Amino acid sequence: MTKKEKLLEKIRNNPKTVRFGELDLVLRDVGFECRQPSGGSSHYTYIIKDKTLTVPFKRPYVKVIYVKMAIKILDELGI
Repeated sequence: MTKKEKLLEKIRNNPKTVRFGELDLVLRDVGFECRQPSGGSSHYTYIIKDKTLTVPFKRPYVKVIYVKMAIKILDELGI
């Protein structure tokens, strides 16, 4: 099992303690295209095929609802 697979498994097992960098790394690794915020916004937009996910940059952890939405999209894509 690679480091990225272990990280994805960690995110699936405990969505409450996911850092923005970890989620960003996993989403980009599976093929999401990222659009960074402009105009003072803190929301990053990830796009793959017909799926769109917007995640606000939050420290120390991303809110659980956004992590669960990301997991749902990954499941729909079969990842």
